[in-house]
Amino acid sequence: MKDPIDIIAGLGVVPVIAIERASDAVPLADALLEGGLPVAEITFRTEAAADVLAAMRDARPELCIGAGTILDKANLARAVASGARFGLAPGYDPDIVDAAKAANLPFCPGIMTPSDLTLAAARGVRLAKFFPAGVAGGPKALSGISAPFAHLGIRFIPTGGVTEATIGDWLAIRQVVAVGGTWIAKTEDIRDGRFAEIAKNAKAAVKVAQEALEKRQ
Repeated sequence: MKDPIDIIAGLGVVPVIAIERASDAVPLADALLEGGLPVAEITFRTEAAADVLAAMRDARPELCIGAGTILDKANLARAVASGARFGLAPGYDPDIVDAAKAANLPFCPGIMTPSDLTLAAARGVRLAKFFPAGVAGGPKALSGISAPFAHLGIRFIPTGGVTEATIGDWLAIRQVVAVGGTWIAKTEDIRDGRFAEIAKNAKAAVKVAQEALEKRQ
């Protein structure tokens, strides 16, 4: 099975999704696949998250599923049990980093400052979520924050405030693996069954991301 981080890096964009009903899991998976985006970060912001992951795992194994907003070890365990192939968090918690490593789950903790990154790097983190990316200063801020750590080979997934229009700016930074996109599959669009719109958003995001990745080769 292909490494999930390699899949994400090849796509350049990850849809960040808060979904309220497990019954919407398969239609959502189908919309993402139709849009050429075979990856999903299901955030543990709703009670349905674990059930959504399990439903996607069972019905659409070709979709690379991961868990977001992992704030405690209990949800980390639930995510792994439900089929998550990668995990992310908005902040850095060494206990969760250690637990993810023990579970053999590729994990991306959140950082926003050089101090955050110093602590994460000392724990062996080499893939970090830059969050909230827009509020924290955008691509220019990440370039400045990451510069002193470049020799360590740390890579990033900026999330929070990223838009389709700014994908190219983020992916111009070689240390950026992919961006996290909340606009691709919004909670209200899933709730209202607008899966055609989600497929359209996914297709557009992939197109822009692929163009940006080609430019930096």
